[in-house]
Amino acid sequence: MAFTVMAANTVPAAVTAALARMAPGAEVTHLQKAPMPDFYQALVGGRMVYVSADGTWVIDGQLYNADKQRNLTERSMRSVRTRALAEVPASKRIIFAPPDPKYTVTVFTDLDCPYCRVFHQHIKQYNAEGIAVDYLFWPRTGIKAFPSGKPTKSYLKSVSVWCAKDRKAAFTAAKDGKSIPSRHCTNPVADDFHLGERIGVNGTPTIIAPDGTVLGGYVPPKELLTMLKQHSAHSKGHGS
Repeated sequence: MAFTVMAANTVPAAVTAALARMAPGAEVTHLQKAPMPDFYQALVGGRMVYVSADGTWVIDGQLYNADKQRNLTERSMRSVRTRALAEVPASKRIIFAPPDPKYTVTVFTDLDCPYCRVFHQHIKQYNAEGIAVDYLFWPRTGIKAFPSGKPTKSYLKSVSVWCAKDRKAAFTAAKDGKSIPSRHCTNPVADDFHLGERIGVNGTPTIIAPDGTVLGGYVPPKELLTMLKQHSAHSKGHGS
């Protein structure tokens, strides 16, 4: 198991043992004390789970503060997503942005999914509304086909786009259903996919706000702008 945030030796052995029993072989990250007493929380397979300090109880679900009516699980996930996405440099994204963007969203996308294509058909409108779009690849069929273990068509197409001389042009052509030349080079596609898995992405498109909030799947340009304005105002007013 891999541990982040807290060193493994600062967590009760009963907690790590319970996680090992419940999720054998799984990557366990962001292990730390939970907001509720005598529990720890950890990210396992893109989901936040809670483990009692004695290792007896494991809860897989949403944790709320009843008094404040606040979803503490989502607050933790926002933090996880923000930190994870901050580690992806601009050089490893495909970016469509206006000169002076008001807002920036990260979008996990598949080249063939219908709603992903509809989203990109309106990329000029998103930019006209002041929204920059940072794309990361999330091939819906995964990286390798089962049981053959061969690279999937979605993955290979994503690699070909990344390796094109003009990535943005190849990206748009692929979104339009056009054939693009097969190419190979060092690329971030698998890293993008596994990153999405770790932070809970389970479909495309997935739109993520700067503070790590998932804004949904396909959202039309003006509606997305409204959501970003409301979300920004709410975040400033509440601090979370």
